[in-house]
Amino acid sequence: MISTLSMAAGFVLILIGLYGSLTNRNILRMIVAFSISSTGINIVMVSVGYMTGRTAPILDDTLSVTDAVQRMIDPVPQALVLTAIVIGLGVTALMLAYALKLHESKGTLDISKFTELKW
Repeated sequence: MISTLSMAAGFVLILIGLYGSLTNRNILRMIVAFSISSTGINIVMVSVGYMTGRTAPILDDTLSVTDAVQRMIDPVPQALVLTAIVIGLGVTALMLAYALKLHESKGTLDISKFTELKW
């Protein structure tokens, strides 16, 4: 139930982010929309890796090695999400720096004013 609910919330965030990035002309709003979409993707990835009744992947004396295979959660999705969060932070910082440079050169953040960026 929790996995399904979090997966649905993640897909809703992805759709909100895509809608915001496709309908806004302001670059800062587009950056925020991309961040919301990225958060939704991370939530979906974590909910895919969630398994009911399983425990954290920590080997200690309470859990034998043979029993650990059947009771532990695979930590790979969580590790991928942590990596994606760090990369997303870097990408957001790069987008904000690029938006700042565009604002310095043109004096606006309206994407329709940057006609030289079109093919």
